[in-house]
Amino acid sequence: MADLLATLLESPKAERVATGFVFTEGPLWHPDDFFYFVDIRQSHLHRIRLGKPAELVRADTGEGNGTTFDLQGRLVICEGGNRRVTRWSADGRSEVLVDRYEGKRLNRPNDVVCKSDGSLWFTDPGLRVPLAERELPYAGVYRIGTDGAVTLVADCEYPNGLAFSPDERTLYVANTRWTAYIHAFELDAQGNVLRRRIFADMSSDEKDGVPDGMKVDVEGRIYCTGPGGTWVFTPDGTRLGIIRTPEIPANVAFGGPDLKTLFLTARTSVYTLRVTTSGQPHPWYRVRKGSR
Repeated sequence: MADLLATLLESPKAERVATGFVFTEGPLWHPDDFFYFVDIRQSHLHRIRLGKPAELVRADTGEGNGTTFDLQGRLVICEGGNRRVTRWSADGRSEVLVDRYEGKRLNRPNDVVCKSDGSLWFTDPGLRVPLAERELPYAGVYRIGTDGAVTLVADCEYPNGLAFSPDERTLYVANTRWTAYIHAFELDAQGNVLRRRIFADMSSDEKDGVPDGMKVDVEGRIYCTGPGGTWVFTPDGTRLGIIRTPEIPANVAFGGPDLKTLFLTARTSVYTLRVTTSGQPHPWYRVRKGSR
């Protein structure tokens, strides 16, 4: 299997493209040729054009973490410290999409993805919120419908990164604490859960790293950061191997015009690595391309 993993990697090793941060996360490719990423501990949002220094886009993000775009290309971010999911317009205005479920305050929204129908799906683990401050009794995966309605998709132990399969009939969710694994939620055409199962066991003797951020390539392979590096699985759950980087990554994104540049947010730095298979494109990329 290690040989098969090698065929997916074009670069011999990861290249560090920026450093000097505290804890990087939330990588996101913008088709105007740059990546967004956050420094959670500093509450900063940055962008970087490869070959140039990173730029500070916004401070005071409320410990912003996972990011995505909606179908209009507006940035959506999980503000963990503020316990909400917001959307930012190009002029910098911020709109709260959700901060409560059934009248109870969210725990600490972590990561978010956009489905091709425009719905937004996010994870909301509870462990890092003091027990006395928790209003919801569970950690959950939620969907924000195009009408703004918020639905609980499922409760989990500690839901973290999430990603859809290319046909959007499977939602993968990383479970970070207690037991290390990836959920697979099988969905119907309307996005309702038909069944759930364990997709992959990520328990390991590696001393550093937990199941965290993930993305899927066009062939349906799953790239999930975890113990020791970025784990790569086939669609049937077979582990192909671990991509090693100088620092343990917390999240990953595909980018570049061909979506073959793997961008890894790893502690104090961000790294890139070229791969041979394109990442699954964000639904907005298709909308944007079609409007030109």
